[in-house]
Amino acid sequence: MNVPNAITVSRLFLTGIFVAGASFGGTAGHWVALVSFVVAAISDFLDGYLARRMGLVTPMGKLLDPLADKVLVCSAFVYLSAEGFCPVWVTVLILAREFLVTGLRQIAVEAGRVLAADRLGKWKTGLQLTFCITCLVWLAFEPLDPGNPLVRLIHHLSDPAGWLQPASMWLALGLTLLSGWHYLWASRDLLAAK
Repeated sequence: MNVPNAITVSRLFLTGIFVAGASFGGTAGHWVALVSFVVAAISDFLDGYLARRMGLVTPMGKLLDPLADKVLVCSAFVYLSAEGFCPVWVTVLILAREFLVTGLRQIAVEAGRVLAADRLGKWKTGLQLTFCITCLVWLAFEPLDPGNPLVRLIHHLSDPAGWLQPASMWLALGLTLLSGWHYLWASRDLLAAK
């Protein structure tokens, strides 16, 4: 297994650690969830960069990378909906888009075509990760003393009543829907085939 693929597989393990920390709850659990999620998010960008840079793009990587991304992001959105940070219907739309794109890619593969990730999808993922990290930062830092200037700044930036959390969620949702529509449009001939 090459280095980029090993990083991708590690993201699946980090997702398991994230879920365990989130399920455990409390201050320690929230910190485990935050750190594991941030490291997993960084690995999302790192594995693709290294695969292209080192010329190690493989079929296994093409399969595992989007799978690991979807498992990480979907796990986080389900958890954040349960914690009240995200409406359930938003999470359902995000999950539905991921299933839709996975299905469309499978249809394209069977037709001998590739539906590559586009810029909309990359921006969508970036905003989804921003929203998730902002919520996890709030959970981890909320019990800390706001008398500390750094903690106060982090409270301000990650506050659910502030601007960053809701803005990143609604922008992520908008790009999720737009990206899903773009994939549908790009594969319309495949769906119309008899």
